[in-house]
Amino acid sequence: RSDPGWSHYVMTDRVANGVGRVGAWLSDFFLYICGYLSYLFPVALSYGAWLYYKNRHRNEEKEPIHVSLLVLRIVGFLLLLFAGSGLINLHIHVGEALLPLDSGGILGSIVSHATLTAFNVVGATLVLAALVLIGVTLFAGVSWFRVIELMGSASMNLYHLARDWLANLEWSASIDRWRESRANKVEKKSSRPVINKPEPSLSTSVVSKLTKLRKAKKEPPENIEDDIKKAMTKAPRYSKSNVMPRLDLLDAPSDKVIEGLSTEELEARSVEVEARLADFGVEVKVVAVHPGPVVTRFELELAAGTKVSKITALAKDLARSLSVVSVRVVEVIPGKSVIGIELPNEDRATVSLQEVLASKQYDQARSPLTLALGKDIAGHPVIADLSKMPHLLVAGTTGSGKSVCLNAMLLSLLYKSTPKQLRLILIDPKMLELAVYDGIPHLLTPVVTDMKDAATALRWCVVEMERRYRLMASLGVRNIAGYNEKVRKSKEKGSPLIDPLTPPIEGEPPRELQELPYIVVLADEFADMMVVVGKKVETLIARLAQKARAAGVHLIFATQRPSVDVIT
Repeated sequence: RSDPGWSHYVMTDRVANGVGRVGAWLSDFFLYICGYLSYLFPVALSYGAWLYYKNRHRNEEKEPIHVSLLVLRIVGFLLLLFAGSGLINLHIHVGEALLPLDSGGILGSIVSHATLTAFNVVGATLVLAALVLIGVTLFAGVSWFRVIELMGSASMNLYHLARDWLANLEWSASIDRWRESRANKVEKKSSRPVINKPEPSLSTSVVSKLTKLRKAKKEPPENIEDDIKKAMTKAPRYSKSNVMPRLDLLDAPSDKVIEGLSTEELEARSVEVEARLADFGVEVKVVAVHPGPVVTRFELELAAGTKVSKITALAKDLARSLSVVSVRVVEVIPGKSVIGIELPNEDRATVSLQEVLASKQYDQARSPLTLALGKDIAGHPVIADLSKMPHLLVAGTTGSGKSVCLNAMLLSLLYKSTPKQLRLILIDPKMLELAVYDGIPHLLTPVVTDMKDAATALRWCVVEMERRYRLMASLGVRNIAGYNEKVRKSKEKGSPLIDPLTPPIEGEPPRELQELPYIVVLADEFADMMVVVGKKVETLIARLAQKARAAGVHLIFATQRPSVDVIT
C-alpha cells in the first residue's frame, strides 16, 4: 500500500516494487480485481509460451494454430479465474492483510455474492469447485482419469516398496534370531554344569560299557527324528510320478504306415513324371525319390540350359496331366544341384505318435519341453523345443486336427518330463478334449473349464513370472536353466541357497531355494476365452508372451480364427 497504485494515491515517490512504478500499478490492479487469483496470470502466460514453443519445436512445417483449441483454453482460463476467485473469497478472509480489497478481489466478491444468493455455503462451494475443475480441464487439457491412474500407480509403488522394505527387515531379523538361538543352544550344551556324585566302585570295563549304553540311549532318538523329518520333506508326494509312462500304452503303427508305397509304384510314378515333362518340352531325369506320409518328393536333374522357372510355370499343367490336385516345385534343395517336385499321395498315411516318440531324435533330445510334431515330407520325425519358440499358436478350421496336434504335443511333454521338471495349466472351454488329463500329477490346478477361472490362472502366472525374475536377479542368472543349475550345484556342494523373498518363520531355519519347474499353459479354444474375458486376459497374455520365456512359462493356444479380433 506504500507504492502508488491504481486503486489509491500516495504522496511519496518511493516505489518498493521490484519492477518499478509500472509493476506497482499492475500488481495493484490485478490484486484489486482478482485478489490472490492474480498470480494465475503469470502462470497462464508461462504455460501458454511453453505450449507454443513445444508445438513449434515439434512441427517443422509450422502448422497453423488451431483456433478452436485456443478458444477452449481461453474459456477454461476465464472459468478458472471467475470460479477460483469466488471460491477463495468464500473461505479465505484476509482481514488486515495487505490487499486492496479482499482475498478474491472485486471479481470474487461479485461471484461469491451471486452464488450465496442462489445457494448456501455448501452448495456454492460445490458448484464453484466443480467449475474450477472444469476450467483446469479445459485450460491445461488435464485428464482426471489419467491423474487418478497415476495416483493409484504411485500409491501401489509406494506400497510395494514399503512391503519389500518391511519384508527385508523381517527376514534380516529372523536370520539374526535364528543365529542367536543356534548360538545359545551351543553355549548351553558347552556350559552344562557337571554334578559330582559319589559313584560305586566298578571296574573300568563296566564303566565304559555303561557310558556307551547311556550315549546310545540318548543320541539316536534325536538323530532318528531329524532323519524322519528330512525324509518326509524330501520324499515326493507322488512316488509313481517319477516313473515315465511306457510307449506300449500308445497304439502301434499299422502295417500300411510301415510299408508305404512299393518300389514298383515309385518307379512307375518316376517314369510318368519324366514322360509328362517331356511332353511339355522339358528333358529331366529322376535321380531320387523320397516318399513321405502325405506327399512324395521326386528329385529331378535338369538338362543343360533348362531354367527352373520353366518348370515352375508348368506346375498347374503338370498337375492336370498327372491327375493330382496340385504340384509343388521346390526350386532349391540345399546341398544339391537338383530340383524337387512334390506330388500328393493317393492314400495319406497315418502318422503314429508311438513311432515318433520311439525315434532317435526324440530320445536324444534333452530339453524337458521337447515336442513331437509329426513327420516331414521325407518321412523323418519332426522334433521341436518349446523353450526356443518360445510360445505356440495352433490355427485351423474345424476338423483340421488342432485337438489332435494339442494332444500329441501334450503327450510328448508328459513322456519327456517328470512333475518336478514340468507343471501344466490346461484350459478346456469345450469340457471334452482335455478332461482325460484331470488328476495327473503334472497339473498345477484341475482342468479349467470356466473362463473366469482361466483369467485367474493367467493372473497367477504373471505373479509367478515376476517372482521368478526376482529370484533370478538375486542369483545373477539370465534364465531358468541357469537358475536351476546354480541351485543344483549349491546343493551338491552342501551349501544350499537361502530364499531371499520368503522370510523364515520364527524358530525355524530359513527356507532353501528349490529347482523351479517349467510351466506350460495350454488352451484348446483361444477365441472363446477372448470373447468371455477378453479385456481381463489380453494384458496378461501380452505380458506373458513378451517376458515369460526366461522365467520358464510358455503358452500354447489353439484357435479356429487367428484374426485381429481374437489376437488383439
